[in-house]
Amino acid sequence: MTKKKHKPGSATIAMNKRARHEYFIEEEFEAGLSLQGWEVKALRAGKANISDSYILLRDGEAFLFGSTFQALSVASSHVVCDPTRSRKLLLKQRELDTLYGRANRDGYTIVALSMYWKNAWAKLKIGVAKGKKEHDKRDDIKDREWKLDKARIMKHANR
Repeated sequence: MTKKKHKPGSATIAMNKRARHEYFIEEEFEAGLSLQGWEVKALRAGKANISDSYILLRDGEAFLFGSTFQALSVASSHVVCDPTRSRKLLLKQRELDTLYGRANRDGYTIVALSMYWKNAWAKLKIGVAKGKKEHDKRDDIKDREWKLDKARIMKHANR
């Protein structure tokens, strides 16, 4: 048996760092993306932005809205490149049903968390999320700062 060789570099294409700050993520799903050729080239070049994107459910399907894939200058000239088009998400029917049930509850939405490569496939991690209030965000900041201070205190105490 031969071992798979790990390729250098990160498999992560794009992250939505604001999502974890703005929302409580209750459940995460992995979805495939239906892409055109120029979009795959843009992803390989790291020209994707999902920070303002969200997932919309309609007609029994899920779509990624608000993401931007910047077209490369070397893309084919006969293809019309729309950087902000909606892209279909590839999910199993059971996952779609779960998302419909969760998203229809009051105050819940579905947001894109990160985009990454899994073997040769582009995958999108999506999460069922509930919006945070201002005081929740302050509590998170306070907890994060306390963890940093605690690590600093422990480092100096162990000297």
